[in-house]
Amino acid sequence: MEWEVRLIEWLQAHIGGLGILVDVLAFLGGEAGLLMVVLIVMFCWKKEVGQRLALITSAVNMWLPMIKAVVLRLRPYMEYPDRVEALTLKGMSEAKKSVLEQGYSFPSMHSASIPALYFTLAKEAKKKWLWILAGALTVLVGISRPIAGMHYPTDVLAGWALGFCVLGIFYLLDRYVHKEWLYHTILLISAIPGLFYVRTTDFFTSVGCMAGMVAAIHFERKYVNFQETKRVPAMILRVLGAFIIYFVLNTLLKLPFDKEFLAGASLAALLVRTGRYAVIMFFITGVYPFVFPLFEHIGKKR
Repeated sequence: MEWEVRLIEWLQAHIGGLGILVDVLAFLGGEAGLLMVVLIVMFCWKKEVGQRLALITSAVNMWLPMIKAVVLRLRPYMEYPDRVEALTLKGMSEAKKSVLEQGYSFPSMHSASIPALYFTLAKEAKKKWLWILAGALTVLVGISRPIAGMHYPTDVLAGWALGFCVLGIFYLLDRYVHKEWLYHTILLISAIPGLFYVRTTDFFTSVGCMAGMVAAIHFERKYVNFQETKRVPAMILRVLGAFIIYFVLNTLLKLPFDKEFLAGASLAALLVRTGRYAVIMFFITGVYPFVFPLFEHIGKKR
Protein backbone atom coordinates (compact mmCIF):
# COMPACT_ATOMS: atom_id res chain seq x y z
CA MET A 1 0.00 0.00 0.00
CA GLU A 2 1.33 3.40 -1.01
CA TRP A 3 0.87 4.99 2.42
CA GLU A 4 3.19 2.38 3.92
CA VAL A 5 5.95 3.12 1.44
CA ARG A 6 5.59 6.86 2.06
CA LEU A 7 5.74 6.29 5.82
CA ILE A 8 8.93 4.24 5.47
CA GLU A 9 10.46 6.97 3.29
CA TRP A 10 9.60 9.59 5.92
CA LEU A 11 10.98 7.44 8.76
CA GLN A 12 14.25 6.81 6.93
CA ALA A 13 14.60 10.49 6.07
CA HIS A 14 13.96 11.74 9.60
CA ILE A 15 14.94 8.87 11.94
CA GLY A 16 17.20 6.75 9.76
CA GLY A 17 20.22 8.44 11.31
CA LEU A 18 19.75 6.30 14.43
CA GLY A 19 21.62 3.53 12.62
CA ILE A 20 23.34 2.03 15.67
CA LEU A 21 20.09 1.81 17.64
CA VAL A 22 18.31 0.21 14.67
CA ASP A 23 21.15 -2.30 14.35
CA VAL A 24 21.00 -3.14 18.07
CA LEU A 25 17.25 -3.70 17.93
CA ALA A 26 17.68 -5.85 14.82
CA PHE A 27 20.29 -7.92 16.69
CA LEU A 28 17.99 -8.44 19.69
CA GLY A 29 15.21 -9.81 17.51
CA GLY A 30 17.52 -11.84 15.29
CA GLU A 31 19.03 -15.30 15.56
CA ALA A 32 22.07 -14.35 17.66
CA GLY A 33 20.16 -12.03 20.02
CA LEU A 34 17.44 -14.57 20.74
CA LEU A 35 20.00 -17.33 21.25
CA MET A 36 21.95 -15.13 23.66
CA VAL A 37 18.93 -14.57 25.92
CA VAL A 38 17.93 -18.24 25.76
CA LEU A 39 21.43 -19.40 26.75
CA ILE A 40 21.77 -16.86 29.57
CA VAL A 41 18.47 -17.97 31.06
CA MET A 42 19.15 -21.69 30.52
CA PHE A 43 22.73 -21.76 31.78
CA CYS A 44 22.67 -19.02 34.42
CA TRP A 45 19.16 -18.87 35.89
CA LYS A 46 16.61 -21.66 35.31
CA LYS A 47 17.29 -24.51 32.91
CA GLU A 48 13.65 -25.43 32.32
CA VAL A 49 12.67 -21.83 31.57
CA GLY A 50 15.52 -21.52 29.08
CA GLN A 51 14.43 -24.72 27.36
CA ARG A 52 10.88 -23.41 27.13
CA LEU A 53 12.11 -20.13 25.64
CA ALA A 54 14.11 -22.10 23.07
CA LEU A 55 11.01 -24.06 22.01
CA ILE A 56 8.84 -20.94 21.81
CA THR A 57 11.30 -18.86 19.77
CA SER A 58 11.99 -21.82 17.48
CA ALA A 59 8.24 -22.22 16.95
CA VAL A 60 7.78 -18.54 16.10
CA ASN A 61 10.59 -18.63 13.57
CA MET A 62 9.35 -21.94 12.19
CA TRP A 63 5.66 -21.13 11.82
CA LEU A 64 5.86 -17.56 10.52
CA PRO A 65 7.92 -18.42 7.41
CA MET A 66 5.14 -20.87 6.53
CA ILE A 67 2.75 -17.90 6.47
CA LYS A 68 5.29 -15.77 4.60
CA ALA A 69 5.60 -18.39 1.87
CA VAL A 70 1.83 -18.24 1.30
CA VAL A 71 1.48 -14.44 1.28
CA LEU A 72 4.71 -13.94 -0.76
CA ARG A 73 5.03 -10.24 0.05
CA LEU A 74 8.44 -8.89 -0.90
CA ARG A 75 10.31 -6.70 1.56
CA PRO A 76 10.15 -2.91 1.01
CA TYR A 77 13.77 -2.59 -0.12
CA MET A 78 13.20 -5.39 -2.64
CA GLU A 79 9.99 -3.99 -4.10
CA TYR A 80 10.99 -0.30 -4.01
CA PRO A 81 14.81 -0.25 -4.33
CA ASP A 82 14.77 3.39 -5.51
CA ARG A 83 12.76 4.58 -2.52
CA VAL A 84 13.64 2.31 0.40
CA GLU A 85 17.08 1.37 1.70
CA ALA A 86 17.91 -1.77 3.69
CA LEU A 87 19.77 -0.02 6.51
CA THR A 88 20.66 -3.17 8.47
CA LEU A 89 22.04 -4.93 5.39
CA LYS A 90 24.63 -2.34 4.39
CA GLY A 91 27.81 -3.91 3.08
CA MET A 92 26.20 -7.26 2.42
CA SER A 93 26.32 -8.93 -0.97
CA GLU A 94 23.25 -9.09 -3.17
CA ALA A 95 22.97 -12.81 -2.43
CA LYS A 96 22.65 -12.04 1.29
CA LYS A 97 19.89 -9.53 0.52
CA SER A 98 17.87 -12.09 -1.47
CA VAL A 99 14.54 -13.68 -0.60
CA LEU A 100 16.34 -16.96 0.08
CA GLU A 101 18.46 -15.39 2.84
CA GLN A 102 16.11 -12.72 4.19
CA GLY A 103 12.74 -14.34 3.63
CA TYR A 104 9.51 -12.60 2.72
CA SER A 105 8.09 -9.56 4.46
CA PHE A 106 4.67 -10.45 5.91
CA PRO A 107 4.55 -11.00 8.87
CA SER A 108 7.56 -9.64 10.76
CA MET A 109 9.39 -12.37 12.69
CA HIS A 110 11.38 -9.86 14.75
CA SER A 111 8.11 -8.28 15.87
CA ALA A 112 6.71 -11.69 16.83
CA SER A 113 9.83 -13.15 18.45
CA ILE A 114 10.40 -10.33 20.94
CA PRO A 115 7.00 -10.48 22.72
CA ALA A 116 6.95 -14.28 22.56
CA LEU A 117 10.33 -14.49 24.31
CA TYR A 118 10.30 -11.56 26.71
CA PHE A 119 6.69 -11.82 27.91
CA THR A 120 7.29 -15.52 28.60
CA LEU A 121 10.41 -14.59 30.54
CA ALA A 122 8.53 -11.90 32.47
CA LYS A 123 5.78 -14.36 33.36
CA GLU A 124 8.27 -16.94 34.61
CA ALA A 125 10.41 -14.46 36.54
CA LYS A 126 7.47 -12.54 38.00
CA LYS A 127 9.43 -9.29 37.92
CA LYS A 128 7.70 -5.99 37.20
CA TRP A 129 10.75 -4.53 35.44
CA LEU A 130 10.79 -7.47 33.04
CA TRP A 131 7.16 -6.80 32.08
CA ILE A 132 8.11 -3.19 31.37
CA LEU A 133 11.18 -4.29 29.39
CA ALA A 134 9.10 -6.78 27.39
CA GLY A 135 6.59 -4.08 26.45
CA ALA A 136 9.25 -1.52 25.60
CA LEU A 137 11.28 -3.91 23.44
CA THR A 138 8.15 -5.11 21.65
CA VAL A 139 7.31 -1.55 20.64
CA LEU A 140 10.87 -0.45 19.85
CA VAL A 141 11.83 -3.50 17.79
CA GLY A 142 8.53 -3.31 15.91
CA ILE A 143 8.99 0.38 15.06
CA SER A 144 12.60 -0.21 14.04
CA ARG A 145 11.70 -2.69 11.30
CA PRO A 146 10.08 -0.16 8.89
CA ILE A 147 12.86 2.32 9.72
CA ALA A 148 15.38 -0.34 8.66
CA GLY A 149 13.48 -0.83 5.40
CA MET A 150 12.92 -4.50 6.24
CA HIS A 151 9.16 -4.45 6.82
CA TYR A 152 5.96 -2.58 6.11
CA PRO A 153 3.99 -1.29 9.12
CA THR A 154 1.27 -3.91 8.55
CA ASP A 155 3.96 -6.62 8.73
CA VAL A 156 4.81 -5.39 12.21
CA LEU A 157 1.18 -5.30 13.37
CA ALA A 158 0.69 -8.85 12.14
CA GLY A 159 3.95 -9.91 13.81
CA TRP A 160 2.82 -8.54 17.16
CA ALA A 161 -0.52 -10.33 16.88
CA LEU A 162 1.05 -13.63 15.84
CA GLY A 163 3.68 -13.45 18.59
CA PHE A 164 0.90 -13.46 21.16
CA CYS A 165 -0.97 -16.14 19.19
CA VAL A 166 2.05 -18.41 19.58
CA LEU A 167 1.97 -17.82 23.33
CA GLY A 168 -1.70 -18.80 23.24
CA ILE A 169 -0.88 -22.02 21.37
CA PHE A 170 1.73 -22.95 23.96
CA TYR A 171 -0.76 -22.17 26.72
CA LEU A 172 -3.21 -24.63 25.15
CA LEU A 173 -0.49 -27.26 24.76
CA ASP A 174 0.48 -26.83 28.42
CA ARG A 175 -3.13 -27.22 29.48
CA TYR A 176 -4.23 -30.16 27.34
CA VAL A 177 -1.06 -32.10 26.41
CA HIS A 178 0.50 -33.56 29.53
CA LYS A 179 2.81 -36.18 28.00
CA GLU A 180 6.09 -34.55 27.10
CA TRP A 181 6.86 -36.87 24.19
CA LEU A 182 3.48 -36.00 22.63
CA TYR A 183 4.02 -32.29 23.31
CA HIS A 184 7.33 -32.34 21.47
CA THR A 185 6.00 -34.55 18.68
CA ILE A 186 3.21 -32.06 17.97
CA LEU A 187 5.76 -29.24 17.68
CA LEU A 188 7.94 -31.22 15.28
CA ILE A 189 5.04 -32.48 13.15
CA SER A 190 3.74 -28.93 12.76
CA ALA A 191 6.78 -28.17 10.57
CA ILE A 192 6.09 -30.93 8.02
CA PRO A 193 3.75 -28.90 5.72
CA GLY A 194 6.43 -26.23 5.31
CA LEU A 195 8.88 -28.76 3.89
CA PHE A 196 6.74 -28.97 0.75
CA TYR A 197 6.58 -25.29 -0.17
CA VAL A 198 8.84 -23.06 1.96
CA ARG A 199 12.22 -22.32 0.38
CA THR A 200 13.83 -19.77 2.68
CA THR A 201 16.69 -20.35 5.09
CA ASP A 202 14.88 -18.97 8.17
CA PHE A 203 12.35 -21.82 8.16
CA PHE A 204 14.92 -24.61 7.78
CA THR A 205 17.19 -23.04 10.41
CA SER A 206 14.33 -22.98 12.90
CA VAL A 207 13.24 -26.54 12.14
CA GLY A 208 16.80 -27.63 12.91
CA CYS A 209 16.84 -25.62 16.15
CA MET A 210 13.53 -27.15 17.22
CA ALA A 211 14.66 -30.71 16.46
CA GLY A 212 18.02 -30.20 18.17
CA MET A 213 16.41 -28.64 21.23
CA VAL A 214 13.85 -31.44 21.63
CA ALA A 215 16.59 -34.08 21.42
CA ALA A 216 18.82 -32.11 23.80
CA ILE A 217 16.13 -31.80 26.46
CA HIS A 218 15.76 -35.59 26.76
CA PHE A 219 19.50 -36.31 26.42
CA GLU A 220 20.54 -33.68 28.97
CA ARG A 221 17.99 -34.83 31.53
CA LYS A 222 19.11 -38.47 31.28
CA TYR A 223 22.88 -38.15 30.93
CA VAL A 224 23.94 -34.69 32.13
CA ASN A 225 21.40 -32.99 34.40
CA PHE A 226 23.47 -29.84 34.91
CA GLN A 227 22.59 -27.40 37.65
CA GLU A 228 22.31 -23.63 37.56
CA THR A 229 25.19 -21.59 38.96
CA LYS A 230 25.42 -18.43 41.04
CA ARG A 231 29.09 -17.84 40.27
CA VAL A 232 29.60 -15.01 37.76
CA PRO A 233 32.83 -16.42 36.21
CA ALA A 234 31.07 -19.72 35.58
CA MET A 235 28.08 -17.92 34.03
CA ILE A 236 30.32 -15.98 31.65
CA LEU A 237 32.28 -19.08 30.64
CA ARG A 238 29.11 -21.10 30.05
CA VAL A 239 27.60 -18.57 27.66
CA LEU A 240 30.88 -17.57 26.01
CA GLY A 241 31.82 -21.20 25.44
CA ALA A 242 28.43 -21.87 23.87
CA PHE A 243 28.92 -19.12 21.29
CA ILE A 244 32.44 -20.32 20.51
CA ILE A 245 31.10 -23.82 19.93
CA TYR A 246 28.30 -22.36 17.80
CA PHE A 247 30.71 -20.62 15.43
CA VAL A 248 33.20 -23.50 15.34
CA LEU A 249 30.58 -26.16 14.64
CA ASN A 250 28.81 -23.98 12.08
CA THR A 251 32.11 -23.67 10.22
CA LEU A 252 33.17 -27.32 10.51
CA LEU A 253 29.81 -28.73 9.43
CA LYS A 254 29.98 -26.70 6.22
CA LEU A 255 33.36 -28.11 5.17
CA PRO A 256 32.11 -31.37 3.57
CA PHE A 257 29.86 -29.43 1.18
CA ASP A 258 30.48 -27.23 -1.83
CA LYS A 259 29.93 -23.50 -1.13
CA GLU A 260 27.71 -23.08 -4.19
CA PHE A 261 25.58 -25.99 -3.06
CA LEU A 262 25.11 -24.54 0.44
CA ALA A 263 24.25 -21.13 -1.02
CA GLY A 264 21.60 -22.62 -3.29
CA ALA A 265 17.86 -22.87 -2.79
CA SER A 266 17.52 -26.61 -3.45
CA LEU A 267 15.65 -28.71 -0.92
CA ALA A 268 18.78 -30.80 -0.35
CA ALA A 269 20.85 -27.73 0.56
CA LEU A 270 18.16 -26.44 2.89
CA LEU A 271 17.80 -29.84 4.58
CA VAL A 272 21.56 -29.86 5.13
CA ARG A 273 21.08 -26.51 6.86
CA THR A 274 18.39 -28.05 9.05
CA GLY A 275 20.70 -30.90 9.98
CA ARG A 276 23.54 -28.50 10.73
CA TYR A 277 21.49 -26.40 13.13
CA ALA A 278 20.00 -29.50 14.75
CA VAL A 279 23.50 -30.76 15.53
CA ILE A 280 24.62 -27.34 16.78
CA MET A 281 21.63 -26.85 19.07
CA PHE A 282 21.83 -30.43 20.38
CA PHE A 283 25.54 -30.14 21.12
CA ILE A 284 25.34 -26.70 22.78
CA THR A 285 22.34 -27.40 25.02
CA GLY A 286 22.66 -31.15 25.50
CA VAL A 287 26.31 -32.24 25.33
CA TYR A 288 28.32 -29.10 26.14
CA PRO A 289 26.91 -28.86 29.74
CA PHE A 290 29.01 -31.95 30.58
CA VAL A 291 31.94 -29.57 31.18
CA PHE A 292 30.06 -27.12 33.43
CA PRO A 293 31.48 -28.58 36.69
CA LEU A 294 34.96 -27.58 35.51
CA PHE A 295 33.91 -23.93 35.35
CA GLU A 296 32.88 -23.91 39.02
CA HIS A 297 36.51 -24.16 40.13
CA ILE A 298 37.75 -21.23 38.07
CA GLY A 299 38.28 -18.09 40.14
CA LYS A 300 37.85 -19.83 43.49
CA LYS A 301 40.30 -18.94 46.25
CA ARG A 302 42.36 -21.82 47.56
